Amino acid sequence: MTAILTYAFKNLPTTSKWALRFSIRPLSCSSQLRAAAAVQTKTKKTLTKPNIRNIVVVDGVRTPFLLSGTSGLLHRTSVPKEVVDYIIFGTVIQEVKTSNVAREAALGAGFSDKTPAHTVTMACISANQAMTTGVGLIASGQCDVVVAGGVELMSDIPIRHSRKMRKLMLDLNKAKSVGQRLSLISKFRLNFLAPELPAVAEFSTSETMGHSADRLAAAFAVSRLEQDEYALRSHSLAKKAQDEGLLSDVVPFKVPGKDTVTKDNGIRPSSLEQMAKLKPAFIKPYGTVTAANSSFLTDGASAMLIMAEEKALAMGYKPKAYLRDFMYVSQDPKDQLLLGPTYATPKVLEKAGLTLNDIDAFEFHEAFSGQILANFKAMDSDWFAQNYMGRKTKGHAMIVEAYPK
Repeated sequence: MTAILTYAFKNLPTTSKWALRFSIRPLSCSSQLRAAAAVQTKTKKTLTKPNIRNIVVVDGVRTPFLLSGTSGLLHRTSVPKEVVDYIIFGTVIQEVKTSNVAREAALGAGFSDKTPAHTVTMACISANQAMTTGVGLIASGQCDVVVAGGVELMSDIPIRHSRKMRKLMLDLNKAKSVGQRLSLISKFRLNFLAPELPAVAEFSTSETMGHSADRLAAAFAVSRLEQDEYALRSHSLAKKAQDEGLLSDVVPFKVPGKDTVTKDNGIRPSSLEQMAKLKPAFIKPYGTVTAANSSFLTDGASAMLIMAEEKALAMGYKPKAYLRDFMYVSQDPKDQLLLGPTYATPKVLEKAGLTLNDIDAFEFHEAFSGQILANFKAMDSDWFAQNYMGRKTKGHAMIVEAYPK
């Protein structure tokens, strides 16, 4: 991640004409919502808030997403290191030795030891939390320039000793005499050596996201074929963008002991026939979530340069986007763990005073194709809005994908 920070602070490019075309995915609405949107007129309003600074994205980079097996921003933008007021990064599984990975990456990239940095964690949305924390610092006038991003190393996650082994080792460290040490050692058993393997699971439910996605797909009647079709669509579009050189935010990364990687290696379009041969990955034997219609675990890092608009313009930068509003929601971790988009989308639109007709493109994180398709169905359901969201109807602020056929 130190490399990605350094790379992106040099040679600020002009705004890519492909930014809106491929950085966000346009979603076609259902026929009902399209009809409703047709009678609406585009609202003519500004999203600028009184007495709140405009906050802009100057640039952003990422390493290739590598199947599990930050100096880039400095090179990309040429921004002086001393201009950066604060550095924030998000991560899911923290390494004990570098628990504040943002600070270690900043020092490794050559930032001053006087530049504060901290790390946040909020599951898969940790990097977004880092970004919106930076937005808050700039909006409140605490900072003018913030670097925010995320990092994850799923191929080398911490594996702990068992609780009994950890206790024995700590007690041995406290022992003051040979007799005390021998007494503690006599309590050792071979099963103490069994490691505690980490799992991408909710602590409160012990369920992985894959289990939640499988149950969610079943609850909203999302078929295996629908999931495979949507996953194939996603991989095909990603491959097309990669082949046409449209993923301009990717910077090369030298993997220690291996070659330099220049592109994502998890983009693998297949065929519906091949995908249908795979067995369920989580709920066996009747589940519908498989390795083919799930997102792959990756190693990777990203960094974004965020500034107050007046600061960016004064330094000669051309902003790529304005950061206007955000919304976080939380649901039941057992049954609604992956329904965040359904709850957050209408809230953030209403908060900003917008309607569906004001938005040209949406982007939703596709952890599992069954998960995102279940969200689309929930968004298009008056019954769900009334019984679970406390709303009279789904309303014009909702959006749903026309599933690929």
